[in-house]
Amino acid sequence: MRMSQPFDLSQFTDLPPEVVKAFAAQQKALEHARFEASVERAARQHEQAVVAEKEAFIAELEALIEKLEGQVQDYRRTKFGPKSEKLDPAQLELALEDLETAIAETQAQIAEVEEKIAASASDPEKKKPRKTRKARALPESLPRVERVVEPDSIVCPCGCGDMVRIGEDRTERLDYIPARYQVIVTVRPRYACPKGRTGVVQAKAPAHLLEGSWPTEALLAQIAVSKNSEHMPLNRQAVVMARHGVPIDRSVLADWMGRTGAAIAPVVDHMAEQLLSDSTRLYVDETTAPVLDPGRGKTKTGYLWAVLRDDRGWNGPAPPGVVFHYRPGRKGEYAGEILWGFNGTIQVDAYGAYTHLATSKRTGGDPLRLAFCWAHGRRKLIKAKPKKGSPIVDEALLRIAALYKVEDAICGSDLDHRRAVRQEMSRPLVDEFFTWLKAQAARVSRKSDLGEAMAYMLKRQDGFRLFLDDGRVDIDSNLVENAIRSPAMKRRNALFAGHDEGGRNWARFASLIGTCKMNGVEPYAYLRDLFTKLANGHLARDIDELMPWAYAQQIKNA
Repeated sequence: MRMSQPFDLSQFTDLPPEVVKAFAAQQKALEHARFEASVERAARQHEQAVVAEKEAFIAELEALIEKLEGQVQDYRRTKFGPKSEKLDPAQLELALEDLETAIAETQAQIAEVEEKIAASASDPEKKKPRKTRKARALPESLPRVERVVEPDSIVCPCGCGDMVRIGEDRTERLDYIPARYQVIVTVRPRYACPKGRTGVVQAKAPAHLLEGSWPTEALLAQIAVSKNSEHMPLNRQAVVMARHGVPIDRSVLADWMGRTGAAIAPVVDHMAEQLLSDSTRLYVDETTAPVLDPGRGKTKTGYLWAVLRDDRGWNGPAPPGVVFHYRPGRKGEYAGEILWGFNGTIQVDAYGAYTHLATSKRTGGDPLRLAFCWAHGRRKLIKAKPKKGSPIVDEALLRIAALYKVEDAICGSDLDHRRAVRQEMSRPLVDEFFTWLKAQAARVSRKSDLGEAMAYMLKRQDGFRLFLDDGRVDIDSNLVENAIRSPAMKRRNALFAGHDEGGRNWARFASLIGTCKMNGVEPYAYLRDLFTKLANGHLARDIDELMPWAYAQQIKNA
């Protein structure tokens, strides 16, 4: 019989003592049993709750892992899939950036759920500490600020006195100090004879690149780099400066950059002359540079023509460099004008503007040799590949990949070795490729995309074969395509230049900054030094010392 309440023995005064004692023992045992049952029930309920919670965590983790797998697949398709060939490099970078951000966010969520699962373990001893990812070492060139964190007390609990230091743990974190603007006040005391017998003595005023204006050469360099390397338009820079307590209108910044662009024009012009006169092989490519047409209230299509030298692939002596030329169009006459006086080989795509430069009708020099880009031919084949696939395209890509494998092995070798290896290994591959391609083209409609892509390479065999006979020539023109990425990014942010002169200014800064990057020079440091030297009249003394590659050598020798 279940007793809901303890039995009250005081109502029975005539019971023998041994009975009372027995009943009391039974009551105590009953209460203990009830307590144990309640504890067991509570433990069982807790265990069920823990299991349910863990199952929920596991379900959440499985969903996050599935999400992560999908994001990784999207990343791979975006970076390596056929569509990546169709994307502008700047667009591809932005797409990958967003995907990488999404992957990192999902990974953080997974780590949080894993920590919750570990914390829910019933046995604390079974909990495994989560492995932390080892951070990359920060550059040694960065300044270090040590902050020592001491315990609240180092007095030993045993009473023997202060504890002894036996070691330390060190961790490094990357910090940021916001930009600080300051006003430099130049004071030039005047001195005169106390008796008035002589004139007044005063130090000469320091030279400024922009006389009568506020900015130092360092500030001009920062604005130029932010606009032309970090692709931050002047209106956004004006907002940032105002946030730091320096309200300067965008039009003022534009005035500074326009005057600075005029000051660097002789430097860029000289650099362009050096590339043409001291080179036997150049890369040439062009990209659009939209310019506002005030008369129509719309934009017109201008072009930045890139002329690049990089002989590091064959250990050439000339330093690398790139010069951008702004022109209002893409006609062949502009190509002839830009390359006036150059004799040698140009590495280009098969754009028709370069064709007349390889004939006897060329003015401004001897007929040029045109080395066509295998990467362009490869892209055309990929673009022409049908959605259902094409064995012809797949085979063509494998054959082209074999050529690139040879190129990877000889990159950086001298020109004679490069030519010898190409004659032995690459020439048979190229001969077989064009023989095979001609046979496949006969099976495909000439009017189809694939037929046109195959005809593109077959009609230009001489240009595609040129790299076999000259160790200075590369298999493609990817170097110049990489160089025009920076102006392309600026085009995305700035949308267009406001005038043809703005396009020329754009080209000048792109030339100096692009050449700095090719020579391993920090653009801000170079421009600050250049502006200072220009302000002090160095241009008239030795213009060769103002070249970015000369600055790189100065830094190396310092």
